Amino acid sequence: MADLARRFEADLSLPVEPLRLGDRAIDVDTTPAIMGCVNLSPDSTYRESVATSTGSAVRKGRILAAQGADIVDIGAESSNPRTRQVSAAEQVAALAPVVKALASEGIAVSVETYEPAVARSCLDAGALLVNYSGGLASDGEMFPVLADHGAAVVLCHVEGRNSRDVGAKGIDEDPVPRMLEYFERRVDHARSAGVERIVIDPGIGFSHDRRISPDTRVHYQGRALLNTFRLRRMGLPICHSLPHAFSLFEDEFRTAEGFFTVLAHLGGTGVYRTHEVPRTRAVLAALRALGPQSFAPGA
Repeated sequence: MADLARRFEADLSLPVEPLRLGDRAIDVDTTPAIMGCVNLSPDSTYRESVATSTGSAVRKGRILAAQGADIVDIGAESSNPRTRQVSAAEQVAALAPVVKALASEGIAVSVETYEPAVARSCLDAGALLVNYSGGLASDGEMFPVLADHGAAVVLCHVEGRNSRDVGAKGIDEDPVPRMLEYFERRVDHARSAGVERIVIDPGIGFSHDRRISPDTRVHYQGRALLNTFRLRRMGLPICHSLPHAFSLFEDEFRTAEGFFTVLAHLGGTGVYRTHEVPRTRAVLAALRALGPQSFAPGA
C-alpha cells in the first residue's frame, strides 16, 4: 500500500462528491456509509441475508438499520449466473411492498436490479437509490427512470449485459485504467440523461467464469480494493461490495467481510456494501480511531 501511495500520490487527496440520498448528504471521506443487504432470492449464496417473505425482509431491514446501516439494499434475484433468473414482474411483486414499508419508517432503501421496470416501481414505492447491476445495453432505458425520480445510482462496472453475464468479465493485473475508461463513458451518458447523483462500484463482488480459480479472483479483488483511491479522478463516491471469499475463510467466512473492510478502507472506499453490518461498522470505527496512520483519504 505504501508503494501505491507513493506512485499515485496525486490521487490520494482528490475530492469526491458527497453521497446524496433524498435530502441527506454524507461526506463519505469523513463518515463512510454502510449499505446492508437483504436478499429476497432464496438461492442467494449468503444465506444469512436471505428473507423468505415480505415480513421477514422488513424485519431484517429494520434490524440492519438499527445495527448502523445507512442504506438497506434489497434484491430479488441472485447475481450468480447459475441460479434462476427472476422476471421483472416477480421482482416487483417481491420488492415493492418491502420498499414501501421500510421507506415509510424513514429507512433509506436501495434496490439492486438491472431491470428499468423494477427500478421504476421501487422508486415509486419510496426507494432513494438504485444499485444498478446492468450493462451498457440497459442504460438508454434506465437513466431516464433515474432522472425522472431524482434518484441516486450506484453505477456498477459490468462489462456484459448485466451482472450475471460472467463470460464478458476480465481480470487485469492493474484493473484501474480499464475501469476509468469505462466509468468516464457511462458517467457522461448518465449525466447527459439528467442523472446527477452517481456512485461508482468496481463490481468485484460479482461472479466470474468458472475457469477463473478462487485464488485468482481473491487476488484480483484485493488489488482492486487497495487501488480504489485511484478512481477518485472521477470525483465520485466509490462503493465496494465486500467479498466473503469462502475458499479462503471456509467456516469463518462471516469474518471475511470484516477483513476486506480493512483493505477497502486503506484504499479509500466511501460506501461499504456488506452482509455483516455490525462487524463492518466495528472495524471501520476501529480503523478511523487510528487516525493518520491510514492511507485512506480523509482518515
